[in-house]
Amino acid sequence: NDVTTRDIALAYREGFSAPEHAKRYTTLGTATDQGKTANVIGLSLMAELSGKTIAETGTTLFRPPYTPISIGALAGRSCGPDFKPLRLTPSHQWASRQGAVFVETGHWLRAQWFPLAGEDHWRQSVDREVRATRQSVGVCDVSTLGKIELQGRDCGEFLDHVYSNRFSTLEPGRVRYGLMLREDGIVYDDGTTARLSDRRYLMTTTTANAELVLQRLEFARQCLWPQLDVHLTMVTDGWAQFAVAGPNARHLLQAVIDGDHDLSNDAFPHLACGEVTINGQITARLFRISFSGELGYELAVPARYGHAMMEVLIKAGSPYNATPYGLEALSVMRLEKGHVAGNEINGTTTARNLGLQKMVSPTKDCIGKALSRRPELTADDCLELCGFVPVDRGAEFLAGAHFIRRGASETIENDEGWMSSVAYSPTLGHHIGLGFLKGGSQRHGETVLAADPLRNRRTHVEVVSPHFLDPAGERMRG
Repeated sequence: NDVTTRDIALAYREGFSAPEHAKRYTTLGTATDQGKTANVIGLSLMAELSGKTIAETGTTLFRPPYTPISIGALAGRSCGPDFKPLRLTPSHQWASRQGAVFVETGHWLRAQWFPLAGEDHWRQSVDREVRATRQSVGVCDVSTLGKIELQGRDCGEFLDHVYSNRFSTLEPGRVRYGLMLREDGIVYDDGTTARLSDRRYLMTTTTANAELVLQRLEFARQCLWPQLDVHLTMVTDGWAQFAVAGPNARHLLQAVIDGDHDLSNDAFPHLACGEVTINGQITARLFRISFSGELGYELAVPARYGHAMMEVLIKAGSPYNATPYGLEALSVMRLEKGHVAGNEINGTTTARNLGLQKMVSPTKDCIGKALSRRPELTADDCLELCGFVPVDRGAEFLAGAHFIRRGASETIENDEGWMSSVAYSPTLGHHIGLGFLKGGSQRHGETVLAADPLRNRRTHVEVVSPHFLDPAGERMRG
C-alpha cells in the first residue's frame, strides 16, 4: 500500500527489471488489490524506464478471477434463486411429479399443497388434504425438522439445563415435548426429544431454528457445563422423516413395517419411540407423536431411502385413500388443535403467554428460569394465548388484527393484544384464529373487536379455548 514511483525507479536501477521481480522486491500489488489496480500503474512506469511498450515489458500473473466480479453477484441472495441455494427434501422429486406447489421455509423448499385436476384455488386443495387426513390418513414429509443426536452419560442432566421441563426422568423408548427459554425468560424454541437408549437421545427442533439451537447447545456444553459427558451431532440431513396421521395411520404403518413389531395402543402408546425394520433389512425409527391432533406417527428412514419411502407409504395406504398433504394443511390442522408454531414463538412470548407455564419446572433450574419470573412477565393481566371464532361464522379475518374491547375506540391505549395465526377450518366450517389477549384465559365467551385498520377490516370475534378440536386429546391417544 505504500509503494511509490521512486521505489519502482530504484528497483529498475538495481536490476529488478522483470515485472515479477519488481513486484516481489517492492511488494507492489500484494496488498488488498492483489495486482488488479496498482500493478497496472507499476507496469507503465517500468515501460517508461525501459523505453519499451507495456506488452514488451510484460505483465505479472493476476490471481483469479481475472474478470472483475459483478456487484450483482456480490449481492447474493438479493439476485434471485441462482445465488440463493435451497435445500430439497428427500421426497422433492416425488412431490414435483405430483404437481406440488412449493414454498421456501428457511433454506428449504417444501411442498405447500398438492392440487388435483379441477382444483383451481389453493384452498380447495388444502381443505381436501385436511379432510382426507382427519377422515382416514395423510402423509407429510417433515424431514426439514432439525435433528440433533445427544450421546453420553450426562445427557439427561444436560437437557434439564437447556429445557424448562425435566428430561432426566424420561425413560428409554419414550418421547417428551420440551420448551427452551432464552436467558431473558422469553421462549426460544420448542420440539420433542426422544430417549433412544440409556445414553442416547434425539432432539427435534423447529425447521428455522435448527442451526441456532445446535449453536446454543454447543455453547452450553463447552462453556457453561464443560464437565458433563455430552456429545452433539447434527443429523438433519441423515434422515428422511414422514408424518403419518389420521384414524387409519396405524393400519397403513402395519402394512409397511415388518410384522414382528407390535404397534398396538398398549405396546406402542402415545409418545413412544423405538427402532423398527422395513422389508426385513432397512432399520427405521418410529415416533408416536402428532402435530395434527390425530392418531399420528413420524417414521424416519436413512435419507437415501426417502424418495422410495414416500412412494411406498402412498401405495400401501391406497386402500385407505392415503393422501399426501403439504405445509398449508399441516398449519391448518395444528391451528385446529391449538398447537403453537413460529407465529406464536416469535421472540416476544413467554411460557405464561403460551399457556405453558406448567412446563417451567419448579424443582430444577434451567436457562432463563430466573428472569421468566419477572413481575412484568407474570402479571395477572398479561397476554395469554386464546382461540377466536367470528361471531358471524361467515366472516373472515386475518392475522395481525388487534383486539379492542367492544365499544372502545380503536386507539393504541385500548390495544389488548393481537391475532397471531388465522386459517379457514374445513373441519369446523369457518375461520378460526389463535392470538394473545390480556387476561385471555378468564375471558372465554367474551366478544371483542378484531380491528385491522391498515387493511380496512373489522370483525367481532368470540374468545374461546385455543383447542378448537378434541381438547381432551382422545384422537391422538386412540
